[in-house]
Amino acid sequence: MKTRVYVTLKKGVLDPQGKAIHHALEGLGFAGVNEVRAGKLIELDLDPGVGEAEVEAMCRKLLANIVIENFRIEREAPTEEGA
Repeated sequence: MKTRVYVTLKKGVLDPQGKAIHHALEGLGFAGVNEVRAGKLIELDLDPGVGEAEVEAMCRKLLANIVIENFRIEREAPTEEGA
């Protein structure tokens, strides 16, 4: 089962990567970009028996630094074979 974990910095946490991207976009002539916040996407291919609570535990223990980062989990709906 495909599962995506989106990890982003919490509001108020300095984002130097986002600032660098913002500066580069301005340097390339892109106007109208007010702010950039960079994050990461982690894709997991899990057995169907891996539950939501277990994925959340993975995030809290390894995938996100919960002191400064938020995470959001998206799981693809299972598809029926041969349908």
